[in-house]
Amino acid sequence: MINNVNLADIRSFVLIAKLGNFTKAAEALSVSRSHVSRQTSSLEKQMGVTLLTRTTRSLKLTQAGERFYQECEQAINRIDQALITAVDDTEEVRGLIRINCVGGYIGESIISQYVADFMLEYPQIQIHLDFSSNRIDLIQDDFDIAFRMGPLEDSGFIAKKLMDIKIITLASPNYIKQYGSPEHPKELSEHRCLTGSVKRWSFQSVEDQNEKLDVTVEGHLVTKNGHALIINALIGNGIIRVPRMYCSDAIRDEKLVEILPQWHIPSVLFSAVYHRDKYQPKRLRTFIDFIKQRFEADLY
Repeated sequence: MINNVNLADIRSFVLIAKLGNFTKAAEALSVSRSHVSRQTSSLEKQMGVTLLTRTTRSLKLTQAGERFYQECEQAINRIDQALITAVDDTEEVRGLIRINCVGGYIGESIISQYVADFMLEYPQIQIHLDFSSNRIDLIQDDFDIAFRMGPLEDSGFIAKKLMDIKIITLASPNYIKQYGSPEHPKELSEHRCLTGSVKRWSFQSVEDQNEKLDVTVEGHLVTKNGHALIINALIGNGIIRVPRMYCSDAIRDEKLVEILPQWHIPSVLFSAVYHRDKYQPKRLRTFIDFIKQRFEADLY
């Protein structure tokens, strides 16, 4: 019986007890006096307890009604506060945003800077920024948004494209002087290659876009850290394949030279991935728009 009690009936009873009569409660709720009277009678019937003693001239709470009123008033106040907080959560830029991001230059230099700027603009925002590179589940791992390279595999989420990352194959002039420069991707098997987790390198001919080739390389150095790959390439330890933005200064200063320029490398999609949430908190909507605008303005 108790499980079937209607919260609207409880709200009506609390208002009657607070205002002292049915008429004022009915006016406050914009319903008829008979409606609130029926609500109270239904509530008493469901509970099997008399809450109010009524006469034609007066209304008085029973002992059970008084205790019930005191408890319910506090509980309803808490519910109302929870509702206000939840609504504020969708309307105000404040609260916690939990972010998972790829590491390296993109995460530690670009995203970190944007996060810092966002927090400066919205001081009521708190950020938890995680750089774990293992595959994460936004829901199970309790993240609001993730920044990822590559296509979105789970259609249950939304991926907002931020940029296409240009990938480039590089070596230092010292390496080329000592070992020569490959003329064809197949020759990479004869060279010292430095790799991350991806050892299958894809190429597409610039002259003939229908000519595509995948080459499996063995890394003399294997590391998921792009900075480590670049350091080793700079001193002549081997050939690397990294996002161009990771080492644009070294390319400009000719400390690293593009090899196999006649072979195009497919760009990699970089996206912000987040839940499909119809009532998304404003802090997250604002953060996503902020990040998108910054990427568009900086033209990576």
